[in-house]
Amino acid sequence: MNPFDSPAALEILRDGELEVLGRLVASTNHAMYSRVTRICPDPEPAVVLDAVYKPVRGERPLDDFPDGTLARREVAAHAMSQATGWAIVPPTVMRDGPFGEGMVQLWIDVDESVDVVAMVVEDDPRLRRIAVFDAIVNNTDRKGGHLLPVPGGHVFGVDHGVCFSPVPKLRTVLWGWRGEPLAEDELAVLATVREALDKELGEELRGLLLPVEVAATIRRTDRLLAARRFPWPSPGWPAVPWPPF
Repeated sequence: MNPFDSPAALEILRDGELEVLGRLVASTNHAMYSRVTRICPDPEPAVVLDAVYKPVRGERPLDDFPDGTLARREVAAHAMSQATGWAIVPPTVMRDGPFGEGMVQLWIDVDESVDVVAMVVEDDPRLRRIAVFDAIVNNTDRKGGHLLPVPGGHVFGVDHGVCFSPVPKLRTVLWGWRGEPLAEDELAVLATVREALDKELGEELRGLLLPVEVAATIRRTDRLLAARRFPWPSPGWPAVPWPPF
């Protein structure tokens, strides 16, 4: 099985046996390196996926986001990623685990030969889509370390627990295209997302976010479609997260 095949990976992440192997010590929200196993009928071998498990009870309280909502924001970001068709966010589900309900996301092994700092500084074109995605979801913490290049050239984005605030808070290292016109294919994706927000995507987000946050997501998408340009940094909010990488 291709682990990046979302439907298959989502099924295993949601229904497989979740085993915690250790804590990711750099995480502020008790993220845990885990393994998810699906037992198959003989003679088929078991399917095993490495994953990140972030239990809700381990989330660090924040002043500007409601307590206990970060895991659901990560799942909402995956739903938005699916709607764009860009596969920015790895397969992500909400489920029960050894430490209670939490987010479980496919572990991504990065291509260590890729210099992420150089990608950001040089405005690598592979990051344009992530910049558009961050503008839609109002990502307030796009660090360079949240960009995961993999063999073959694709770049994933992770750590979306502080997205979807109804207050403008875009804070990112991806300002290389600020104010530039959006490409026609990017506008087409935005139009697809906007239509989905009135249908199945909106319904899914309403199960994960507050109504005011879903409404704000619709307004952001409308503004991007009307402006037809990448946003500019806000003068009233720090433009870049700290540390940036």
